[in-house]
Amino acid sequence: MSPLTSRLTAIASPSIGLGCMNLSHGYGSPLPESEALHALEAAFEMGYRHFDTATLYGATANERLVGKALASRRHEILLASKCGMAMDPELGRKVIDGRPETLRRQCEASLARLGTDHLDLYYLHRWDKGVPIEESVGALARLVEEGKVRAIGLSEVSATTLRRARAEHPIAAVQSEYSLWTRNPEIALIEACREANTALVAFSPLGRGFLAGAVNDPARLEEHDMRRGMPRFSADNHPHNLRLLEAFTALAEELGVTRGQLALAWLRAKGDDIFPIPGSRSVTHMRENLKAEGLRLEAATVTRLDAMMTPDQVAGARYGDAQQAEVDTEAFD
Repeated sequence: MSPLTSRLTAIASPSIGLGCMNLSHGYGSPLPESEALHALEAAFEMGYRHFDTATLYGATANERLVGKALASRRHEILLASKCGMAMDPELGRKVIDGRPETLRRQCEASLARLGTDHLDLYYLHRWDKGVPIEESVGALARLVEEGKVRAIGLSEVSATTLRRARAEHPIAAVQSEYSLWTRNPEIALIEACREANTALVAFSPLGRGFLAGAVNDPARLEEHDMRRGMPRFSADNHPHNLRLLEAFTALAEELGVTRGQLALAWLRAKGDDIFPIPGSRSVTHMRENLKAEGLRLEAATVTRLDAMMTPDQVAGARYGDAQQAEVDTEAFD
């Protein structure tokens, strides 16, 4: 077990963390600050201890929000953020930049926004393919040496890139999309993580709300909701995918749990080194998700779930062409 996995199991118990992005970024209009602060404070009180944010989210607003809500509780939480992808105010768009000087500058700015002198886990949010991964990881390693970062993570990388990176410095965690309807980490990444005692932090474990039954009609999503541009939610693909949800819903009802809880329990059944970080704007949903921590599935139930929403059954890629070009993860043919 890696030191970070031990820490996730200890200080960040329960194993289910909170992805904070939804409060500020990606899913339509940001929550008003007072509501977002209340949600974060409630999340801590109900038991969340692993909080995940990034420079990109809300063009730095999410880090300020997390810092404001949790600064007084800093010693009780595992705090993760990300660098290497940010909104450029002059260009008015997202920029991926993995140069060492950029990563250092972003780290120091993140520390100030979060009101802390160190990050427990700091991810390279995207690999800048114009910069060798060894160079970017080397820059993060220097931040570790200086005590500004406790552990290094990578996000949306392939097994090959992870192996290159870990030759430069130990990689404590890889963050990748992983859920019942997104199995890409099973191609090669999970094996590579286990070779190196690297934790897998699963973002979008509820399939961007789909598995929880939250997206019945994508046309009703807010204008700036990122799911509007994702192929699985298109008018051509979404009706087909909704039909796949029927058997999953029936199984959740059979077990007496919510669909979200069943999706999280399936992930937890995949290994103690896999840590889901569902995001939500709703305190009620945060509490519902956290209850999945105590749900254990029988082997036969996991086998039934494994046969649902397999890559050959799901219609549409997880990203459109532009977003797919930004990531380095393995993809199914």
